[in-house]
Amino acid sequence: MQPDLNALAVFALVAEERSFRAAADRMGVTRSAVSQTMKRLEETLGIALVQRTTRSVSLTEAGERLYAEIAPAIADMRAAMETTGDLRGRPRGQLRLAVSSIAERFLSGPFLATFAETHPEVQIDITVTDEEFDIVAEGYDAGVRLGEVIEQDMIAMPVAGDERQLAVCAPAYRDRFGAPSHPRELAGRRCIGWRRAPKVAPYRWEFAENGKEFSVAVAPEITTNDMALMIKLAIAGAGITFGMEESFRPWIDRGELVPVLEDYCPRFAGFYLYYPSRRNVAPKLRALVDHLRRHG
Repeated sequence: MQPDLNALAVFALVAEERSFRAAADRMGVTRSAVSQTMKRLEETLGIALVQRTTRSVSLTEAGERLYAEIAPAIADMRAAMETTGDLRGRPRGQLRLAVSSIAERFLSGPFLATFAETHPEVQIDITVTDEEFDIVAEGYDAGVRLGEVIEQDMIAMPVAGDERQLAVCAPAYRDRFGAPSHPRELAGRRCIGWRRAPKVAPYRWEFAENGKEFSVAVAPEITTNDMALMIKLAIAGAGITFGMEESFRPWIDRGELVPVLEDYCPRFAGFYLYYPSRRNVAPKLRALVDHLRRHG
């Protein structure tokens, strides 16, 4: 038998109020509607649950037993509804985010630390991943990716300004082997490549010339999914590597890495915070959006 949860909720109110009229007033419906619901429930169960007179309503033995069984569950559901209602008023609860590993500015300590300090009732759960998947289906509130790969039905706002990718190497490598003059020369160079997951082809390095984009399928001697390892290897002179300028910037500024092929590395739209288009955005996510507007 499929339980009629609405009818059980009506019965619980009747049992608490010992009155059809009082139960109807609490629900904002007519006394007749309560009476009809109770009649259907009793017919479904095949047993009387209440005894009615012109002046009072009392529970039968079956009614007392049913109410004792469902009352704790009804109380739990009411508490859950109240807790959920509280979430509308202020940012609280777990905020699940899927963030690209190279979204340096978003993943920087200060941005997330100030958000956590401002909203102590929000528990931030960040999965750093370069896998492409449906954040809604996987239960995430929002994600951060490059704008070019975000689905068009999502709401997106920039995390930072334009980005660009750079080819870099150690000064010692450049001095020893010379800097390539064109991306096509990379085919004959020692390269450190990136792949987002095992059994996936290494990322093709993307460039532009005279306004036209093109990619180069380098043959990396070393391939990894860890940008930190790519940087360490490049600094150690293992070859040329390729990635986001922001990822390399601290080492470039210190002179440990030098850009090559800069003329072929144009700027493009950077990272965006994105989330599904909903009429009512949860306060915890709205708080993150507002924080990004103020501090992004």
